[in-house]
Amino acid sequence: MGDPADRSTWAALRDRAYGAFLQVFRVLPRRVRRWLVRAGSPHYTVGAICFVRRRDGALLLVRHVYWGRWGTAGGLAKRGERPEQAAVRETKEEVGLDVELDGEPVVVVDPVARRVDVVFLARPSPVAALDDVRPSSPEITAVRWFEPGNLPDLQSDTATALAALERAGRLDPVAGPLTPSSDRRTR
Repeated sequence: MGDPADRSTWAALRDRAYGAFLQVFRVLPRRVRRWLVRAGSPHYTVGAICFVRRRDGALLLVRHVYWGRWGTAGGLAKRGERPEQAAVRETKEEVGLDVELDGEPVVVVDPVARRVDVVFLARPSPVAALDDVRPSSPEITAVRWFEPGNLPDLQSDTATALAALERAGRLDPVAGPLTPSSDRRTR
């Protein structure tokens, strides 16, 4: 199949077969078409993460049991749960803090980990006791507020999400370690 004529013959044959498939696909019941598309599509998990920012600009970061670096509150959305609901729920579950989401999220797609993260910026609820923020989940070992110019070593997905918020103009560029680390484990 090294001859260009052979390649063009195969390409034409492939194109005709694909056209025939589309003609058959078109007449299939909608439910069957949807099943075929889902069966042939890559599967991704959807997570929601939340950068909580105090009035003075400090960001709330957490340390998970299974990570060595600092990250954000967040996790996988439950089946049928909207990402904004997941972000608020996960923050409450992990650090006991009620938050209000601030503006539109940004989306980060990690094709290697097959994960889509919906990244939110949030502020503490006006009635939240910020001095009492502490781990409220077995997955969290530490919770701390960090000044934007003095961030600790971040998990790779956290650094990527923070950079995405900055690119979208949702956060001022933050001095500190924004380069994703080599820590590539998934959540």
